Amino acid sequence: MKALVYVTLKSGVLDPQGKAIHHSAESLGFEGITDIRQGKYFEIEIDPAVDAASAEAEATRLASEILSNPVIEDYRVEIVK
Repeated sequence: MKALVYVTLKSGVLDPQGKAIHHSAESLGFEGITDIRQGKYFEIEIDPAVDAASAEAEATRLASEILSNPVIEDYRVEIVK
């Protein structure tokens, strides 16, 4: 089983890296992109013997306590088999 964790800056938090990527995309001729926000992505392998609810609880705890800064970042956890 695997937990996927997506960490992104909260809405309203300045994202200079996202702005730089957006600017580069515009410079290269990409059209129709109005904004780019960057973030972090984690894949966490979990023992298949662990039930999905426990895996999600542990991944959520990991995301909130280690993988993200709750002051400026949001996170989302997905469990895939």
